Amino acid sequence: MSAAGNKPVLTVEELSVSFRSRERQHEFISNVVKKVGFELHAGETLALVGESGSGKSLTALSILQLLPYPQAFHPTGSIRYQGTELVGADADTLRRIRGNDISMIFQEPMTALNPLHVIEKQIAESLALHQGLSGDAARAKIIELLEQVGIQDPASRLGAWPHQLSGGQRQRVMIAMALANLPEVLLADEPTTALDVTVQAKILALLKDLQRSNNLGILLITHDLNMVRKVADRVLVMQDGKMVERGPTKQIFQRPREDYTKLLLSAEPPSREPPAPAEDRIIEAEHLRIWFPIKRGVFRRTVGHVKAVNNASLVLKPGHTLGIVGESGSGKTTLALALMRLISSEGKMSFLGRDMREMEGDELKAMRRQLQMVFQDPYGSLSPRMPVTDIVSEGLDAHGLITDPAERDRRVVEILKEVEIDPVVRHRYPHEFSGGQRQRIAIARALILEPRVLFLDEPTSALDRTVQVQVLQLLNRIQREHNLSYVFISHDLSVVRAIADDLIVMKNGDVLEQGNAREIFASPAHEYTRALLDAAFNLAA
Repeated sequence: MSAAGNKPVLTVEELSVSFRSRERQHEFISNVVKKVGFELHAGETLALVGESGSGKSLTALSILQLLPYPQAFHPTGSIRYQGTELVGADADTLRRIRGNDISMIFQEPMTALNPLHVIEKQIAESLALHQGLSGDAARAKIIELLEQVGIQDPASRLGAWPHQLSGGQRQRVMIAMALANLPEVLLADEPTTALDVTVQAKILALLKDLQRSNNLGILLITHDLNMVRKVADRVLVMQDGKMVERGPTKQIFQRPREDYTKLLLSAEPPSREPPAPAEDRIIEAEHLRIWFPIKRGVFRRTVGHVKAVNNASLVLKPGHTLGIVGESGSGKTTLALALMRLISSEGKMSFLGRDMREMEGDELKAMRRQLQMVFQDPYGSLSPRMPVTDIVSEGLDAHGLITDPAERDRRVVEILKEVEIDPVVRHRYPHEFSGGQRQRIAIARALILEPRVLFLDEPTSALDRTVQVQVLQLLNRIQREHNLSYVFISHDLSVVRAIADDLIVMKNGDVLEQGNAREIFASPAHEYTRALLDAAFNLAA
């Protein structure tokens, strides 16, 4: 419901964002957001869309003055909330507004959550600061919030640390924190990126309910154009820090004027030719079980188990892609970690016909070189203190493959070209790259060891659709050229449908359905699979 006739609750005018950098005594200025302006009204949703690096998140961070000032600065512009100027506002004003009147759901929950505090403490901090809640009252409110955002058995999760939660669970905790104080404006930066489609639908319904009941204004930053079409009242399209096009959602989707907008709307995951039939087996697993003991008391007795994976069996063939889908916390990533022998499991596992459990020492190390992983969060998985050249070549050092510095640099240049990153930038640090570029760097780090299998854990979930297409095209090309096998973990079923040859559907640690991917997408046998496909593809309806 648009509120275009009402007085705006948030007004952004002529906003520019620039960054200072210094190199060899010379100061350089980068202009990254250029005179962006919009109004947000109570009760409406305005979507900012555009490719990675277009300035969407920087615009949102500017509203709460969360950029790294004074390195960052605003050459022009004004941001007013209820008449209060936020650009250059004093600390007391910003402290009063942040998290109370204006809340933000950050894009990368692993880096936004404090790794040194449990979930209960992090949510309680906001409740204590803005509502004065503490003790049992705060605890009850936290449990209610976690329940609202779909955390199962929330009372048992209060003492969890961020690293003990799945990516989707961390995202839900971030949403609970943002909604804790019933803000008037919600800045939602990719709020459902790490969530499976069924939870996405629940979260979107929750946000719309809160919007109706509290007249909440939502600034939605997302690369998911299906979501934009479903929930946004108006759309602002950005490219290279500039406004390209804006207007009512229906108009933008049905009658886009600008070529760039048309490009965004037409981007779809590229389909690929099925690989040739193969009899060989790279990885084979039978009756895998991964249970984590729950220990309590002084003597740390086992009182139960977290049943992460139950009785999973699978086969991975050369040049094939095995897709694993399911809700957040269903055991997808845990299964992949077990197949790499990074966590303990029960059952049979073999690599190229050799029992993995018998491998130790140098043999195990050699096997792990053949099994490489590209993680869900490219920013969190790349060391912020290492330049790209050291990140990419780290595996060469660990396996003692290339000791000559010149030869190692030549190999880094070669692999960066293969993932379509200009080698000139290899001495820069991860924060200087966009999300899509960081994911390419993560792929390069895995490829440099010339593995047989890539485990891809949500490799495109944080990327906008056009960059997703580029990364998937890259993965398809690399797979063809090197006959690589992929284990592809994702909640984005449109991506899985485009890339997977075989499919496993998981829920609560159980394999509910598996087989040929095309057959399952065409005619799912299990009710849960049908529900997943319905939630995924009806979102676009």
